[in-house]
Amino acid sequence: MPESPRDSGGALLRVEQLSAGWGDSTVIEDIDFTLEPGSGLALLGRNGVGKSSLLATLMGLTRRHRGSIRLLGREIQGLPAHARAQAGLGWVPQERDIFASLTVEENLRVVARPGAWDLARVWRSFPRLHERRRNLGNQLSGGEQQMLALARALMLNPRLLLLDEPLEGLAPLIAQELLASIADMRCESGIAVILVEQHARQILPLTDRALVLERGRVVHHGASAELAADDALLERLLGVGAH
Repeated sequence: MPESPRDSGGALLRVEQLSAGWGDSTVIEDIDFTLEPGSGLALLGRNGVGKSSLLATLMGLTRRHRGSIRLLGREIQGLPAHARAQAGLGWVPQERDIFASLTVEENLRVVARPGAWDLARVWRSFPRLHERRRNLGNQLSGGEQQMLALARALMLNPRLLLLDEPLEGLAPLIAQELLASIADMRCESGIAVILVEQHARQILPLTDRALVLERGRVVHHGASAELAADDALLERLLGVGAH
């Protein structure tokens, strides 16, 4: 049985009995968890268990069958994706979805909303992007495109950032640079993060809690540090993906 999620009256995000999928199919079922302001959640599981579908559901892109999603106490299940972004959700999908025909700077300016994250702050946090600021999106390496996707989401000044497989396809050094950027972002900004990643050991140190899915259901919910320290549990829940 999964450990019960924490409850708090001051929750940033509260998901209750959430079931959703694509069309008539159900991909995630009876999902419950609570996320505190400024906290980090590692969303883990083997391939095809519903992790990306859960993030897409939070953004309003799937068909919700039942359950509720509350952001800062407000029910958002009826809002379209752009309204959820305005309400404080930022999303970096696996596909990155940067504008290939715009420069790095134009990619950032076109989505900018007022707040602490502006161009100057992005340049400080991502000096590589500052160096490439006049390059088109399709002229960037895969790692640089991932940094741009993250920086663009930050320019929305979200309360909660959803990151879907941000390390996929990146060289080890670039992956470490991106992980350091995510850690700095959390420390400096107080932005909450839900992080989906196959490489559990790389992201557990960046998060407070870990949620493991199996066949669309929660099979484990607990402290990230405790999961990271339990090799047997990691192996049982995630297999080779834990290493």
